[in-house]
Amino acid sequence: MTPLGTTPSQTVGPYLAIGLPWPDGPEVVPEGTPGRIRIHGRVFDGAGEVVPDAMIETWQADPDGRFGTDFRGFGRCPTGEEGEWEIFTVKPGRIGDGQAPHIDVNMFARGMLNRCVTRIYFADEDNRGDPVLESVPEARRGTLLVEPGEDGYRFDVRLQGEGETVFFAI
Repeated sequence: MTPLGTTPSQTVGPYLAIGLPWPDGPEVVPEGTPGRIRIHGRVFDGAGEVVPDAMIETWQADPDGRFGTDFRGFGRCPTGEEGEWEIFTVKPGRIGDGQAPHIDVNMFARGMLNRCVTRIYFADEDNRGDPVLESVPEARRGTLLVEPGEDGYRFDVRLQGEGETVFFAI
């Protein structure tokens, strides 16, 4: 008997718009929730072009830094025609093992064989001592930090090239 080889990998798109988004996917917390913030941005490919058919997923601890509570903590938003996305949530708390407040991000897009994983850290929080952030070369940490603005926190994802977002191998 001849042994069979493995099945070739497939890309994760462009089916992202079929069944994956749901109406309140970007609404981690409902409108009117105390401390609600908007995190938004755009997704760019290696040539600097927008990616109109990507998917951003976020997951995070609750405001007290805990998981497994009644806090949903999960958001999902497809990108629009201009690569834009947004999530409405609250800031997570510091996790007990020294991790600063952060939001974990899964990034899916056409042409990618696997998801890319990154994090969002808040520039207006104390990030000192976070073991994951400190493992990133200082010159690249800025790709993970968001500053508050009038319309929320902006987090653009650059899949490759100049200013490429830091992605983690997990």
